[in-house]
Amino acid sequence: MNVLIVGGSGGIGWALCKTLSTLPNVTVMATYRQGVPKEAEDYSDIVWLPLDVCEPSQYAPLVEGITEVLSGVQDKGVEQPARLDWVINCVGQLSIDQAQPEKNLKSIEAERFAKAMQVNTLPTLLLAQYLQSLLRRSTAPRFATISARVGSISDNGLGGWYSYRCSKAALNMALKNISIEWGRLMPNSCTVALHPGTTDTSLSKPFQANVPEHKLFSTDKTARLLIGVLMSLQRENNGQFLAFDGSLIEW
Repeated sequence: MNVLIVGGSGGIGWALCKTLSTLPNVTVMATYRQGVPKEAEDYSDIVWLPLDVCEPSQYAPLVEGITEVLSGVQDKGVEQPARLDWVINCVGQLSIDQAQPEKNLKSIEAERFAKAMQVNTLPTLLLAQYLQSLLRRSTAPRFATISARVGSISDNGLGGWYSYRCSKAALNMALKNISIEWGRLMPNSCTVALHPGTTDTSLSKPFQANVPEHKLFSTDKTARLLIGVLMSLQRENNGQFLAFDGSLIEW
């Protein structure tokens, strides 16, 4: 199985890389923007590729890099065309430009709102656009992005966090659209939004004070749970919004 983790140097992304790299017959590729984790030297089988998800010009070189990595993959002695089986986008940002999420309308700033959409929404569409040809060669392609329960319109009972909520809701719509198009193009594909739960990362750090200890997951636990969800996906899960325990979240 060939897997690409986008944002592999982040908390959840790195945990996914580590866990997947220990599985048999799995080739793990991961993207980074500023640098790879210090621990990466202990996981020499992970292939690192540069990508700033906010720079559209970097997606074509990413595809070239993936193709080069996978071009020599052999199956029963026969060389196969480069293919991807799983793509997991872990890139996301809650505090834009170090500003806390908006609590009310007067806190909204146009530039920060646009940046939230640029970081949290658009990259998934660009990844789908550029990686489609590689995923089509898989017998059961899986395409997932880390979303958030706060992106659910039905579940929103508190309000606030305008930029983050809106960008994640837009992300969910993007994934739903992709699932419909690919459901026709790749009948065995499964495209999903994933809610990881509250995970102990830099993103959630400022908001952990009121989280019960048993509901604050380590990155390794979150990775194991999400991989379990991805491995259990069936065709009927295509286009769903799923929590870390496999339960369905309303859009």
